Amino acid sequence: MSPRSLLFLLLLIPSLARAQVGSHRADLALGVNGGYTMNQISFNPTIKQGWKQGITLGLTLRYTCEKYLSAICALQTELNYIDLGWKEVIEPEYGTDTYYRQIHYLQMPFLARLGWGREVKGLQGYLILGPQVGLYIGEKEHYSDPWAGSPRPNNVTQQYGRKVENYFEYGITAGAGAEISAGRVGHFLIEGRYYYGLADIFHNSKRDPFGRSANGAIIIKATYLFDLLRTKGVERK
Repeated sequence: MSPRSLLFLLLLIPSLARAQVGSHRADLALGVNGGYTMNQISFNPTIKQGWKQGITLGLTLRYTCEKYLSAICALQTELNYIDLGWKEVIEPEYGTDTYYRQIHYLQMPFLARLGWGREVKGLQGYLILGPQVGLYIGEKEHYSDPWAGSPRPNNVTQQYGRKVENYFEYGITAGAGAEISAGRVGHFLIEGRYYYGLADIFHNSKRDPFGRSANGAIIIKATYLFDLLRTKGVERK
């Protein structure tokens, strides 16, 4: 290799390094979200359930930090109210009772986000993944009237009247969605995500009736974001 070629490569290395890091962003967006939830509790011993339906409402804050190759990288956090709980399926041979429970939480996910598509005007698809923490704020049991309290499969009845015992919960959230950016008007998002709870709502020692009792939710939500900060001097598509 000639000295001139070697010098050219040495001068090219910093440019290659910058290209690998990606195109820097420091965009900040804030907005509101709302949606529909379907939840079950993974009880052990098992309780037969349908999907308990509810709502979620909250605030969303997103910081977009980099565009690496074609991927738009961001960090996102939310503060949400969510209605979880469970709805039992009681077969006719066990009576005509119906039962469901609402459990209310404040939840805060911390999400990594990767998007592909348009940043300014147009469509962008994205994936989200991250941990989530929550704080119990209340609950309500709904019994049919009349309530016979007839026997249940495996004689599992310890859940009735038993209040949530663990107020702090945590788990993992993952999902996918689509975003339409409309310039100064803002960003409109629709997404689906799944929350897998790792904490039990009831105590789970050997003396307790349930070895596991964690939330598992499917969430469909819409979000509107408006830009607080936009990085200047950045080429966008």
